[in-house]
Amino acid sequence: MRTLILTAALVAALATPAAADTLQEVTTHGMVLMIGDMPVEVNFTPDGKFTAGGGGDVFGVWRIDGDKLCTTSNYDQAENCVEYPKGKKSGDSFEVTGPQGSATVKIK
Repeated sequence: MRTLILTAALVAALATPAAADTLQEVTTHGMVLMIGDMPVEVNFTPDGKFTAGGGGDVFGVWRIDGDKLCTTSNYDQAENCVEYPKGKKSGDSFEVTGPQGSATVKIK
């Protein structure tokens, strides 16, 4: 029975997209978005909520959909989903492109 459970867990892990690793890092550690020359800190909670900006001026909910991070906020009630690259970890920086344009992400 134990072997069956371990095998099922291994198959599930292998079926998970590699971008999910990046999104797990982002939602666990938080990130800093560079929009132009302005850094915006974004923090996530395990219950699917996030805050952004110095005083948490922007807040909302998040979810992972495959290789995309989807958010809805108090500034934009429409859900926006942004694709993230595979294999990134804490300390890495990379570009993403969403509905409002491009930004640099650094995982904290």
